[in-house]
Order: sequence, then C-alpha cells, then structure tokens
Amino acid sequence: MQSYAALHEAADPEDGGVLIHVVESSRAKWNHIEDLDSFFSRMYRYHQRHGFSCMMLQELLDLFQFFFVILLTTFFLHCVDYPLLFGDEKPAHSNSTKVTISDVVYPAGVCTKRFGIFTWFALCTAAVIWLLRLFRGIYYMFYYWDIKQFFNSALNIADADLDNLTWHEVQTRARAVQLEQQMCIHKRELTELDIYHRILRQQNYLVAMANKRLLQPKLQIPLLGDSVYWTRGLRYNMQLLLFWGPWAPFQNPWHLREEYRKPNLRHELANKFGRHVLWLALANLLLSPLILIWQILYAFFSHAEILKREPGSLGVRTWSLYGRLYLRHFNELEHELQARLNRAHRPATRYFSAFNSPMLSIVASNLAFIFGAILAVLLVLTVYDEDVLAVEHILTTITVLGAGLAVCRALIPDETLAWCPETLLSNVLAHTHYLPDGWRGQAHTTRVRTEFQQLFQYRIAGLFEELLSPILTPYILWRHIYPRTLDIVDFFRNFTVSVVGVGDVCSFAQMDVRKHGNPEWQGVQVQTALDQYTQAEDGKTELSLVHFTITNPCWKPPSDAQQFVQAVQRESSVMIPQSSGDYMLQVDLNDSSTYGAPVRMEGPANSNPNNMSLSTLYLHDRHFRQVGNRYQRSAEETTPLLLSH
Repeated sequence: MQSYAALHEAADPEDGGVLIHVVESSRAKWNHIEDLDSFFSRMYRYHQRHGFSCMMLQELLDLFQFFFVILLTTFFLHCVDYPLLFGDEKPAHSNSTKVTISDVVYPAGVCTKRFGIFTWFALCTAAVIWLLRLFRGIYYMFYYWDIKQFFNSALNIADADLDNLTWHEVQTRARAVQLEQQMCIHKRELTELDIYHRILRQQNYLVAMANKRLLQPKLQIPLLGDSVYWTRGLRYNMQLLLFWGPWAPFQNPWHLREEYRKPNLRHELANKFGRHVLWLALANLLLSPLILIWQILYAFFSHAEILKREPGSLGVRTWSLYGRLYLRHFNELEHELQARLNRAHRPATRYFSAFNSPMLSIVASNLAFIFGAILAVLLVLTVYDEDVLAVEHILTTITVLGAGLAVCRALIPDETLAWCPETLLSNVLAHTHYLPDGWRGQAHTTRVRTEFQQLFQYRIAGLFEELLSPILTPYILWRHIYPRTLDIVDFFRNFTVSVVGVGDVCSFAQMDVRKHGNPEWQGVQVQTALDQYTQAEDGKTELSLVHFTITNPCWKPPSDAQQFVQAVQRESSVMIPQSSGDYMLQVDLNDSSTYGAPVRMEGPANSNPNNMSLSTLYLHDRHFRQVGNRYQRSAEETTPLLLSH
C-alpha cells in the first residue's frame, strides 16, 4: 500500500476559508448564520428528539437520574445497618422481633459521620459534574429555543407536527429558507449534500479512517483471539483529539489548520500530536478509578431490573459500536443507519441461530428439565402454603432457578429452522450493504462467524467492553494511537478538500467514484495496478453514492456519478442471477422477518429500501465476477462445525 506521505492535495488552502459575518439587525433573523455546522446539527437533533419540550424534559430527567444514582449509592453504602437488616443483630430499643425500616436506617447525623475521605471526594466531584451538566442544560435550552423559533416561524412546523414529517421534508423546507434568507452567504442554493456535510463533517472523517484501518485497534485477547475494540469512551477521546480539543487539527468546526496542509511540517505535527495523545492517555489513567466506579454503578442500576424481569436479555445480540462504524455509509445520518440495522437485525439473529453445539444442547435440555422440575415443586408448595416463602433463601432459589431455566432454553436450538447459512447471510447483506468479500461461500465456517461476531455481538459483551473502557482506553491511546500519529497527520492533509459554502470536508465524503472509487466495483477492466491508498475499501464510495442518491432523489450528482448510479439501478432491476453463488439468488427481500422495530424513514415518504438492497446485491455480485476467485479462501470445514454460543 502506498505511503501516507505520498499524496498531497494541490488545491490552494486559502480557497476553502469560511468568512465569519455578524448578523445585521436590519436583516432577517436567519440571515448569515455564523456556525452552520452547529445550526444544522441542532436542527437534526431537534427533529429526531421530538421537539423542545421532549428535549428539555430529557435533560431535566438526566440531571435527576445522575443525582439519584449518587444519592442511592451513598445511602446504601453508609446509611443502612446491614447486621440488623440481615438479622445478625436484634433491635436495641424494641422487644419485638420485627425489624422496621427506621430500625435499619441510620439518622442523618450518624450517616454523615460514617463518610470517609474517599466518599467526600467522590461527592464533591459528583457535585461539580452535576453543576457543569446543569449549566450545559441551561446553555442548550437557549440554543434550542432559537431552533424552536426557526422551526415554528421560518419552516412553519409546529412541534406537534414534527413526528408527522420526515427529515427529508424538513431539509427541503430548510433549503427553501436558504433561497429566501441566505443563511449561508457563500452560495445561493444549498444542496442536500451540503447540509449532510455540515451535520456529518466529523463522522465522515471517522468513517473514512475506519475504512482505511487507521482508527480502530485490534487487540489479542487470550482464548478469544483478535478482537476489534471500539467503545464510547475511546470514541470520545478520539473526537477530543481530532476535532474538539484546542490542540485538534481542526481550528474550528469547519476549517483545518493551515499547518496540516504543508507536507514539510508532517513530522513536527506528528510529534506534537503524539505528545497530546500521551497527555490525554495520562489524564484517562488518573481519572479511570472514578470513571470505572460510575460505569459500574450506572450499568448496575440500568440493567438490574431488566435482568430480573428478562434474564435472557443480556444474551440478545446487538450491533456493536464498531459494527455501526464499519457498516455506515459516507453521508449517512444516524436515523438512516438505524433503519438499515433494524431491518438487518432479524436476519443476522437467524444466521447465528442456525449454528449450535449438539453437546451443549443436550446438557442444556437436561438442566432445563432439572431446573423446571425443582421450580415447579417450589411453586406448588408456595400455592399450597404461602409460609413457604418465609423459609430462608427460598425466594433467591426460585429466582436463580428461573434465570437458569431461561438461559438453558435459549441454548436449545429451534428445531423448525432450516440450515441455509448462505441464504441467511445474503439476507443480512441486503440491509447492511457491507460484508467482506472473503465471506462469500464461507458462511458455514468458523472464521466467518467469528469475524461477524465483531459486528453483531452479545449485549453482555458490549456491556463488558464499556465497563473495561476506563482501564483499556489509556493503554490503547498509548500503544495503538500514538504509533500512528504520522499516518493520522498525513490522512488529514491528503484527504481534506475545501468546498464552497461548506468548508473543509473529508474528500471521501464527496463520493467521487473517479478519485476514491474502485474500478473493480464499477465493472471496469483494469490493466494497471490499482492505487489502493486513494480508494475506499469494500466498495464504500460506490455504495455510499448509490445510497445517498436513493435517499435524496432530488440531489443532482456530477455527470459521471449520475451515469454510474443510473446504470446500477437499471441493471440491478433486470439482472438475472447467473449462478447458485449469486447473492441476488439467495436473498429474500419479501421475508417479513427482515423488518425490525419501526424507526423514522430514511428518505422521502414514498421511498423503498428494496431499491438500495437490489443495488447492493448487484454491486457485490458484479464485483465478485470482476475479481474472480481472488478473495475465495479454501473452506476451513468440509462439514458444518457447530459452535457453542
């Protein structure tokens, strides 16, 4: 692969500068908005979070929840007489054997005297954090009140009507306001892509860096092998390093620092950036005990009730944070991604459900019988005489038996499922749009299932990753991000372009199939070696272009991009699969099980996600025919290997 130092944009860095204008009092209120990135992002969040009242209520309840967690934790650590509660001691002031709540709860004065220095430190830290969140909430209230006025007056959308309008309709009205009031002064008309660039500027960089294997670290975990590690804590730190911090490559939300455009400063910038990475790693290390404690408390209070009510909920599979980053298109909003992944959830679950361990199934069936028999006897005895519940630990026994029974039933395979992994994986591809080429024809192998688990993991695995994040994040910043600082600096220089009316954006987000596309995904015969450095991996440019065009049908792409999209849509609609290995022959788009929970629509009200699914399958099949058997690996198993999960 070509070095990150080998490519440099020749454009004049001064061309993309964004001027800052002060709003004139004589002009309309929405003229010359200084920070359109924040404005459009707040517009999007305002629409997705159902308006001003819902957003402020959520902010208020988040503050209360934070206060409640701290109060509840402090109360149970220092204000409860546990020896008396568990019956190890008798009430000193009462002749009755019955223990009341007032007996086991210390008075306020006694409770505060039991606080240690660590407790006081933790409470003071929590109080500072709560006050900062309060000030942030007040700050947001004023800003979102301004967005409310924009929706109500400029867009003529009342809060009560927000749920009846798609984002596509809101965006169309915002573009009309631009024509009337010139929110952006650099160009008269804003396109859909301009607005997406403003909202997703940072996200497009993260998607591109992940696509070029720059961002996500791969850890070697004993007994489990390689694992891609990407958590909310690590993502926050990377955003702080790359975009938000005073030392970040971006000078402001829309402009890359001029020094990052100069190749002769790359080593100096990499060393400077590396020092910032190390300082941030040290800060994470010092704060890790407090963050870890908060993570544990929040996870406990969030999942305890759900675990009691639905013991098998932690065994449900969900899309991992890395999976969401890997599967995301360039210029894809959060609700558009969520809609795709919701449709892919059931096919992905059915794929993993097709594999099971016969030995584990036998053990689970017998344990389920034993747990069920004991539980049935205890329940009958309880119905006959409720005093059975007064027996020590009987409720605990019933709870544990119920949970064990639920786990065992989850391990017993569904006998009505047909074993057809290729078809099931094809159904997944129709909605995720991305799967590695090496998976074709290998859906029955251990390797594919192991790699797919990185994208579609058990909920409990994601929970453990987040809990370990305060401990692992300093290590990852030091061992995985710090050695790649030069590559990151080169990436920002080589793949940043200036767009009039938008500012500096990731060049991959332009979805230019000539610059960042792969001829093998375009059906073009290539005689010379391909420059992989400038190409997006896995057909990301081509698939993102088709997806954005279908989601925004009024957008006018460049002529070559438009011809490519039209050819794909035309050929995918009439294509007949040529072999049993073709994805289009395997998938069933009419399978009702592919549709998950309802979410906001991806595009116009009359949009059909099947159009994108057909285009996806066609592009993958055409790419496979183009490259032949290059990505085919020899089958690791000649017969299905059934794994325990």
